[in-house]
Amino acid sequence: MMSNVLPLALGLIIFSFLINSAFIVPFIDFLFKLKITRQVEGKKGGKSLFDKLHDTKAGTPVGGGNYIIFMTTILFAIIFPLSSRLGLFVQFAYNLSSEILVIFVTFIGFGVLGLIDDLIKTFGKGRPGERALGLVYGLSRRDKFLLQIAVASVAALLMYFKLGISILYIPLIGVTLNMGWLYIPFAVFVIVAFSNAFNITDGLDGLASGLLLICLLTFSVIAAGNLDTPLSVFMAIWSGSLIAFLYFNVYPARIWLGDAGALSFGATLGLIGLLTGNVIALCVIGAPFIIEVASSAIQIYGWKKLNRPILPLAPLHNTFLVKGWKEPKIVMRAWIIGIILAIFGLWLATM
Repeated sequence: MMSNVLPLALGLIIFSFLINSAFIVPFIDFLFKLKITRQVEGKKGGKSLFDKLHDTKAGTPVGGGNYIIFMTTILFAIIFPLSSRLGLFVQFAYNLSSEILVIFVTFIGFGVLGLIDDLIKTFGKGRPGERALGLVYGLSRRDKFLLQIAVASVAALLMYFKLGISILYIPLIGVTLNMGWLYIPFAVFVIVAFSNAFNITDGLDGLASGLLLICLLTFSVIAAGNLDTPLSVFMAIWSGSLIAFLYFNVYPARIWLGDAGALSFGATLGLIGLLTGNVIALCVIGAPFIIEVASSAIQIYGWKKLNRPILPLAPLHNTFLVKGWKEPKIVMRAWIIGIILAIFGLWLATM
């Protein structure tokens, strides 16, 4: 069966890439006309180190995430019903309609949350940030976090009650834990954690998108091995859209994901790890995102407990910028690390 699913998935990646490539340039021009671009953050005489490093990117269109979410959803809605007619034997690990529902509740739900944040950032007024070092735009951390938990809770409840997922597999030692109802808060944690981790990582041109593409291609192999056709088709279409976007997102970027894409893509990556039953492998394959969010947590600890920063600037990719590394160098090396970790995670998933 894998020999049936994998070739179609590869074909869909190419098809999705070609379709998205045809429309993304007009979409970028559309964003320019609407002036949906990054604002200059900070204020005169009070710019933080972060503002000084990144305000040269002001004016770059923000909205690539909206484009990818829309195109992936539309292409999936058209292609998946035709799968059987394309010679594909549709195999699914869970109830078909419920699995598709939980995928798009997460994919679109977090996208809408991020879109709200993007619109406030673009058209709203800034507010003073901590230590009065510049202006902060968008939803407050508290409001964003609570909304993330709400959407993730819907997805977790669907997984537990509709898909019947309640176990955690630990590779190498071959232990399967039946978590019962505790799986619900566990799933919420995984989804929200990866949503925020991806959002924090999305700070350099091509960094988060390239790492995500590596993760998706790895999990496409895992999903094909699990004979999960809807998930395989979804990831293939999503990957093709992401490649078309990445062409214009590498340094110097002509378009950014925005929070709509960052929050949605991280959350959906966490969901994929849960649906494939490979959360441990996910933590290895997606380790660059975990490292980035951990570096931010360490920095917050330094300010809260020690009243000083531990790193020159968080998250970690900004520390390398402060040390003088060029942006493409940081991104390329992160991709290389991501590839090695993906190979290791794929090995774990097959154990």
